[in-house]
Amino acid sequence: MKSVLHIYKDYFPPVIGGIEKHIHQVAEGTRDEYDVRVLVANTRSKTEVEDVNGITVIKAASLGRIASSPICPTFPKLLKKYAADILHFHCPNPIGDISYLINRPSGKVVVTYHSDVVRQRSAMIIYGALLRRFLRLASVIMPTSPQYIDSSSYLSDCRDKCEPVPLGIETDRFQKTPAIEAQAEDIRKSVGGQPIILFVGRLRYYKGLHFLIQALPMVKESHLFIVGAGPEETPLRRQAKMFRVEDRVTFVGAVEDGKLPLYYYASDIFCLPSHLRSEAYGLVQLEAMTCGLPVVSCNLKTGVPFVNKDGETGIIVEPGSPSALSNALNQLLSDVDLRKKLGSQAQKRALAEFDVSVMIRRIKAVYERVISS
Repeated sequence: MKSVLHIYKDYFPPVIGGIEKHIHQVAEGTRDEYDVRVLVANTRSKTEVEDVNGITVIKAASLGRIASSPICPTFPKLLKKYAADILHFHCPNPIGDISYLINRPSGKVVVTYHSDVVRQRSAMIIYGALLRRFLRLASVIMPTSPQYIDSSSYLSDCRDKCEPVPLGIETDRFQKTPAIEAQAEDIRKSVGGQPIILFVGRLRYYKGLHFLIQALPMVKESHLFIVGAGPEETPLRRQAKMFRVEDRVTFVGAVEDGKLPLYYYASDIFCLPSHLRSEAYGLVQLEAMTCGLPVVSCNLKTGVPFVNKDGETGIIVEPGSPSALSNALNQLLSDVDLRKKLGSQAQKRALAEFDVSVMIRRIKAVYERVISS
């Protein structure tokens, strides 16, 4: 049996994040054909190896973190020790890329390129040069959308190696049941049957929720549910009061995965107002689409408008514009037939193109081709 080693800084569980969940999906989805291992940083100052549901997880001793990047002196040594036929790196992850450049372990390099480093620009003065060097050594680079190849200078330099593999979700987790429908109806009743606009995600600086709240006074009668927690919650609550829409906004807080479908099926429109390239893909769009919701999101040079097709599955607007958001939301609120049409097309696209099984099949095809080359 051929082997695969995934390289990143954290693993799911226990860390809950988009990249961590993706690695978990790929590890689980390929372990029937490959000996799968995962190399990550530990939260402790010693190296530990454990079995997580049949997957070997190596946690390198860590001395702490700087700007979310772990300091792991033994990472290069462990990368060489546990090298596999396929070394599957998940970028951005400076500790992994630099460790490979130091030790050059055996194995073919495959990279899933999730996003550029957007916020820590000063770090890119050094890491950027190393990242370019590392990417040139890869056999295949898998951006999560075609758009990212054009918008990332690091990928455009390696265009010949790029093969987009869109991220997927477990669409069967979002199947409607009588119990879900009954609880969704209770949510609708809680706001007097008003149309519901839904946001799901971490309340972070790049999510653009301040633009959505600013747009709300211009939006027809409706209620906004914000599902998620994060550092921006307090400023957003203040802003809702300032714009006198606090009675039209419900801050739900963090919701466990099993209860998310209740909010999707209770809602009429999903809105992802993220306005910066830190939003590299927007998986929550897929969750909403799977539940038959039309999506309003922004024209970022990332995977966001790749997932949500303007005029087909929803409406794409210019980022950072409250008036553009309000116009799109009003268009959908005013036209029930359009809302249903886009929602139906969104659901078909999500089920056909973005189920996790489609993603796993594409990744396996890359593995097989790289190993045989």
